[in-house]
Amino acid sequence: MRILHVLTTLDVGGAEMHVLKQVRGQVARGHDVRVRYLKGEGTLRGDFLDAGAERVEAAAAGPLFPWRVRADLGWCDVAHSHLLKADAMMAVAARLLGARRKLISGKHNDEQVLRRPLVSRVHGWLGRTPARTIVLSDHVGRFIEEHGRVPRAAQSRVYYGLDPEPFERAVSETEVGALRAELGIDAGDVVFLCVARFAPQKAHEILLQALAIARRRDPRLRLLLVGDDPFGDGRQRAEGEARRLGLCGEDGRGAAIFTGIRRDVPALMAASDVFCMASRWEGLGLVFLEAMAASRPVLSTQVSAIPEVVVDGETGRLVPPDDPEALAAGMLELACDDALRSRLGAAGHARVLERFGLDRMVDETIAIYGEVISRSRR
Repeated sequence: MRILHVLTTLDVGGAEMHVLKQVRGQVARGHDVRVRYLKGEGTLRGDFLDAGAERVEAAAAGPLFPWRVRADLGWCDVAHSHLLKADAMMAVAARLLGARRKLISGKHNDEQVLRRPLVSRVHGWLGRTPARTIVLSDHVGRFIEEHGRVPRAAQSRVYYGLDPEPFERAVSETEVGALRAELGIDAGDVVFLCVARFAPQKAHEILLQALAIARRRDPRLRLLLVGDDPFGDGRQRAEGEARRLGLCGEDGRGAAIFTGIRRDVPALMAASDVFCMASRWEGLGLVFLEAMAASRPVLSTQVSAIPEVVVDGETGRLVPPDDPEALAAGMLELACDDALRSRLGAAGHARVLERFGLDRMVDETIAIYGEVISRSRR
């Protein structure tokens, strides 16, 4: 099978990391894969090539886009677009070039822009172009039906999958101690970890406000903030909020520690006690699966698809969005109860193994590709 993936960006993010795992799995099963992306620095280009993609190239959006991907569309058996801009550009290209029967759209998030009536109507037209739409959660499926105007009958749900091994790998106490010392974390501190782009969706300011509230009662609490904002000033604004709250200095260190993008997230999970994110919406949240695979309890919000992943009271704690007081209460509860953290973390690990396996995700996706190809040839 010849597979073309088209993404809006090839920079570090949940959707991009998901597609990277798909490419690796598809190549391992003997399929040929090419990747195109519309914008950004292409930070993950080398990773996709290492995963076995035979070509990874930019294809800028614009009037000439259909002709930029024309050869790849002619080459492939199935084309899978990911994220709104890539979905829109590929829908236009497929209509112009007669490739609708081989096009699949991948919906990774409940994109809030679809709530706008005009955007919803345009998406309803373009969104009916693909032969199939893959959604990563039941919530996203409902959202895309209501706001994106793509009927559920045209959708298939495939949950994200994860290889837990990197997160299960034992990290010695010596390594953990060295990493915490590098970050300026004391032995007795309780560390909350957030790995996310600095985007409004992630509500970093709420997370920082919750930390400030919680530390009034328990000054042991520390927060690691891993990530950046390649398309804006989100990180700078979050750092400004942290300084305003007295949580860090000009060097980005203090009770809140800004690390930038890191490639040692499994080790950071091992060096942390709780994974925490204050999301306003989430299509699924690959990083929640990573935290659960590392046997870390999750503290997050009762929104979108998060309850499909994190079971409140069983694998973590979920609180209302945009509520720093409630989030602070969750921080304090988890910080003060080692046994609770251990129980929630163990249950999360078991849930990842049971429901969110990587092979299951790759095989379900390839099966959908096969169905689309079979229909297109009839």
